Amino acid sequence: MQTFLIAPSGYGVGLTSVSLGLVHALQSHGLKVGFFKPVAQQESGDRGPERSTALVARTHHLNPPSPLPLAQVERRLGKGQLDELLEDIVSRRQQMESDHDVLVVEGLVPSAQVGYATRLNGHLARSLNADVILVSTPTEECLEELRDRLEIQARLFGAGPDSPVVGAILNKVPPGALAESLNRAEALGKSLRLLGCIPRHDELGTPRTCDIADLLGAHLLNAGDYRQRRVQRSLLCSGGVPALLPRLKPGTLLVTTGDRHDVILAAGLVSLDGVPLAGLLLCGDPIPEPQVLEACRPALNGGLPLLSVAEEPYAALQALDRLDHEIPLDDLERAEQISEFVAAHLDQTWLLQRCGTPRELSLSPAAFRYQLVSRAQAANRRIVLPEGSEPRTVQAAAICAQRGIARCVLLARPEEVQAVAHAQDIELPAGLEILDPERVRERYVEPMVELRRNKGLAAPMARSQLEDNVVLGTMMLALDEVDGLVSGAVHTTANTVRPALQLIKTAPGCKLVSSVFFMLLPDQVLVYGDCAVNPDPSAEELADIALQSAASAEAFGIPPRVALISYSTGDSGTGADVEKVREATRLARLARPDLCIDGPLQYDAAAIASVGRQKAPNSPVAGRATVFVFPDLNTGNTTYKAVQRSANCVSVGPMLQGLRKPVNDLSRGALVEDIVFTIALTAIQAAAAENAAP
Repeated sequence: MQTFLIAPSGYGVGLTSVSLGLVHALQSHGLKVGFFKPVAQQESGDRGPERSTALVARTHHLNPPSPLPLAQVERRLGKGQLDELLEDIVSRRQQMESDHDVLVVEGLVPSAQVGYATRLNGHLARSLNADVILVSTPTEECLEELRDRLEIQARLFGAGPDSPVVGAILNKVPPGALAESLNRAEALGKSLRLLGCIPRHDELGTPRTCDIADLLGAHLLNAGDYRQRRVQRSLLCSGGVPALLPRLKPGTLLVTTGDRHDVILAAGLVSLDGVPLAGLLLCGDPIPEPQVLEACRPALNGGLPLLSVAEEPYAALQALDRLDHEIPLDDLERAEQISEFVAAHLDQTWLLQRCGTPRELSLSPAAFRYQLVSRAQAANRRIVLPEGSEPRTVQAAAICAQRGIARCVLLARPEEVQAVAHAQDIELPAGLEILDPERVRERYVEPMVELRRNKGLAAPMARSQLEDNVVLGTMMLALDEVDGLVSGAVHTTANTVRPALQLIKTAPGCKLVSSVFFMLLPDQVLVYGDCAVNPDPSAEELADIALQSAASAEAFGIPPRVALISYSTGDSGTGADVEKVREATRLARLARPDLCIDGPLQYDAAAIASVGRQKAPNSPVAGRATVFVFPDLNTGNTTYKAVQRSANCVSVGPMLQGLRKPVNDLSRGALVEDIVFTIALTAIQAAAAENAAP
């Protein structure tokens, strides 16, 4: 097992952030990654578990061992028990070896109280046979001074070819001449490799409104979305409202006194106009008049947080400067964003070469998401979004354009999209295409009439149906002007699927349209089908769903081992429901003899190796299934929701399959991230369909 020890050069280098990013980078390439913090170092305000261990465990779904308390370690060191201490730590590391390809060990942070940190980190590196990666933050220094400082730090671990130090990661690098110099090859010299240069990104450190409330001990007049909204800036409202209005941007925390009714009402009006303020902090004793709060009730119900403190405004602002910038243990959104940002700035090629080939490729959730994005970027497809002015859709399209995930086409009036972008503080990339439906709708009337001629569709009816942007987008797809369509943020599934069935039709060889969910369990990604479309498929239709689901799994890098699920395993049960699954299995095997497929299997026999060996010892699927095909919609939908909620896992989908061209439906409660991943799914489907075409 490859082991990396990340050792900080000093205090405040962002060691937790680097740990999150390094684990994420390695997981994204299919490696089984373990994390180990041998010695706990609690911050002064910490009362819960050790921060790095807890955050890595919760963000990356790992189960690291608990670190040794610092007081216990110091007591043993004081008694001269260093060797016994190291043996204890090595024993803990050995327990992780069989289950992981690579282990990330976080060293101790040097401080005034822990002056022995670097020396103990050296002992850890040798005892764990670890490669040491230094983590440092540049100060006001030139490149030569930085090299000298890192060289001194490296020599503390040993000099010469036997030194365990393999490189350095520089964190919080400010823009300027030093950052430009670090982009050159051999920036740190021939003896020390630069493994990561992570720019300073102040927005990643933004606290939530609830963190501000906890810091100030604020009274919650209205909680709203205070656990989701983030404070980008604080604004003291001392002047009049006209001068204030242009400064009311998303993420602004307004600080004022409780008797400034004009400011309170202005905040309510701006919130109703779509600007997600971080909140309103009322200082001093006065509480707003009830009629003022009632006038703001729509904004408060819409999520605007309203806090109050006894301190005066300037005292509250001074208190905000004392905010701890460490990641709170319950702020997983921020931890995930930091993980992805840091990982993107690491030398992943070198890290993978150092780790070697994993013993068995494990498509973890992180690896699945990484592959979605990278394969969509390679596909370079044009995806139409009929709900072009819907705020989440606009933001998702902007993200896809910025990251090169897809070339999105927003169907909406340009001025409406611009208004949404302004209200939501979304920067629209130059390459994002906005297509006004009013300008193009007429040219699709005749092609639609031609496509639906056998159904008696006339031009007036076609023109009327094309008023629906989903129908318009589907026509663009039917005419090969775009490669895929994503809708459903405000439309029903029927609104999305019906035009596709009428205008796109099913793919050759497919008897029906079905769906799959990608279930992102902690250790792997599974495929569940059909959980969204077909209420009670026949045996022939169930076989088709199994083949479609296997093809979808294979298209996304999941080795298809297909289990057709029933309440009975093998020949142990009888009845119409079991016979349907048994017949579907036979038909699927006839159609694809190369496919690893079995059924009927009970869920536990398909999913758990020990149960599979007992109930179906000769099955090639039992205990290791990756694709689960349910006998009907009732079973499939219930199971996917139960697993999703009970295991607290992310489900990506539903992804429609069986159409000639990809059309995908969104949940109306979809987050921006969900839409981005669905667009990526659609782009990959489009590329796969083109490659499969004769």
